Amino acid sequence: MDDQKILENKKILIVDDEKDVMETLTDLLDTCHCDVASDFKTALQLLNANDYDLAILDIMGVNGYELLEKTKEKNVPALMFTAHALNPGAFEKSMEGGAKAYIPKEEMANIADYAAEILTAQKKGVQRPVKWFGKLKSFFEKQFGKDWMDRYKEAREKYSWMDFDE
Repeated sequence: MDDQKILENKKILIVDDEKDVMETLTDLLDTCHCDVASDFKTALQLLNANDYDLAILDIMGVNGYELLEKTKEKNVPALMFTAHALNPGAFEKSMEGGAKAYIPKEEMANIADYAAEILTAQKKGVQRPVKWFGKLKSFFEKQFGKDWMDRYKEAREKYSWMDFDE
């Protein structure tokens, strides 16, 4: 994926209600300055008080969709990072809400790659990066069923970037 040098000294907000997840993400993003929040209120306070280059948001337990809306208002690219809300409806809601990526927690070890891709795309003026989707397409098919994208034809047409075989 993209060169991780772009992550150096970036300010990242990590929001998850699982302490071990926040600690692991902070360790994996060790070249970044990471702020962490385990609840919606703290995350909102941090968002209002600081500028961030990227937000990594859990969905369940922290009101992730509302935080996604707040990051969008502040022009902070967001990556939705989830285990419990891992379904086609949550995928679609995340994309419609403006998320740059929808990454399952099973991919935690690769979080720096996904973060770098989002920041690289943003630097190039690309609305939404696509390499992450190509990498995870078979995972989503296994998780959601091979025809999962067919059930979301409208979303697929709206998000034409989903139609690739990278």
